[in-house]
Amino acid sequence: MCTKSLPYFLSGLVVRGFGRGSKSLGIPTANLEDKVVDALPDDFNTGIYYGWASIDGQVHKMVASIGWNPFYKNEKKTVEVHLLHEFDDDFYGKEIKVIFAGYIRAEQDFTSKEELIKAINNDIAVAEEHLQQPDINVYKSNEFLSG
Repeated sequence: MCTKSLPYFLSGLVVRGFGRGSKSLGIPTANLEDKVVDALPDDFNTGIYYGWASIDGQVHKMVASIGWNPFYKNEKKTVEVHLLHEFDDDFYGKEIKVIFAGYIRAEQDFTSKEELIKAINNDIAVAEEHLQQPDINVYKSNEFLSG
């Protein structure tokens, strides 16, 4: 795992993904446009990250998956951000700003959808715990997210 790139700041437009997050898993994600994914540093590992994200100037905790989603056998790398907040509407076409503050685990394959959901919920719990730490919580008020 390479954490020398953390914290990592990125922004991009939210685009339609495969529709699996909210429909199949009950865990909606904001998928970022391909040019954002393609611009990630070569040494930025795939896996599950936590940090902060803003939409329309509102900052929320987040967990993100960067990679190939082996369970679904994706043919292209994606960045999918799950905001730990319930929204009334989707935000396709809006800019999302994200600060990756920490790394949870490498991406992995699962034998069932239930196993995948369990792992995601565990990732969310890990993120919630880490995001309370003062050295990580400080990023919540970073001007990048509000500017």
